[in-house]
This record gives sequence, structure tokens and C-alpha cells, in this order.
Amino acid sequence: MEKIQLLVSGGTFDKEYNELTGELFFKDTHVHEMLTLGRSRLDITIETICMKDSLEFDQSDREKIALSCSTSSCERILITHGTDTMTQTAQFLAAQSYQKTIVLTGAMVPYKFGSSDGLFNLGSSLAFLQTLPHGVYISMNGQYFPANQVIKNKEKGIFESTD
Repeated sequence: MEKIQLLVSGGTFDKEYNELTGELFFKDTHVHEMLTLGRSRLDITIETICMKDSLEFDQSDREKIALSCSTSSCERILITHGTDTMTQTAQFLAAQSYQKTIVLTGAMVPYKFGSSDGLFNLGSSLAFLQTLPHGVYISMNGQYFPANQVIKNKEKGIFESTD
């Protein structure tokens, strides 16, 4: 079984809810718990790059992700990312021309809310990651899209192909 690199960058996937203030915040990634809950049997190495809302991402954050992708010995890389700027990061990574398969995924609802799409997106993304050819993709809600052929439709709250 081929080893998979999982890079964590925050996003709604990993947000927590403060019941006293009503604010969302970051503490630790939920990826370990999600993989255990999903009974994953894959060989996965997890690295936390940052824990940020993707609206706060800047070029240096994308460069840190790109560096981790380029220096990883793994040919298959999954990145958890906030959905608001996921397409920008995917396009940035696609321009790097890696000889790897890279999939970005996220969630519209925080995992800790219990009704999150995160667990499904994580599982789907791991399956796509193992079967797609080299390239950069976004995987959300059971679908995958090439990095340069996808937009987030903010009115519908879904990702759509630009084809």
C-alpha cells in the first residue's frame, strides 16, 4: 500500500465552537479522530501546516503548502483546506507542475457540529486520491474537479465545474 501525505491547513473542517461567546476558533485538527471513526486502514502521515480560516490565507501560506508538497516523498497528497479560497490554492499548486496526485478537500459545516459533510468529504477524497492520475484536484460532496476547472458557487454553497 502506497503511503499518503495528509496536510492540514485548518478551514471549517477543524473549527471548534465556543458555547460561551458563539465564536468559531481553532484548537487541534480533527483529522486523527475522523480517520479512526471512518476505520481507515490507509498508511497516512499527517502534517499540520497551519490552522487558519482560508479567508486569512496569503501567498506565504500557499507557498508553505507548496513546499510541503514538493518535499514530500509521497506521490499522493491530501490537503484539508477552507472552502472559501480552496480554488485559489488548488490553482497555485497546479501551476507548480508536480508529478504527484494532490487533492484538496474541506467542509461546509465544522466536523464538531455533528452534521458536517467533512467525514464524507475526507473518505471520498482519500478514494479519489488513490485512483486519479497525477494532477491537482478539488474533491467535495462525492465529486472531484480538476483544479483549473472548478468554482465555488457561493449562492448554492457547492462546487461546480467550469466546463
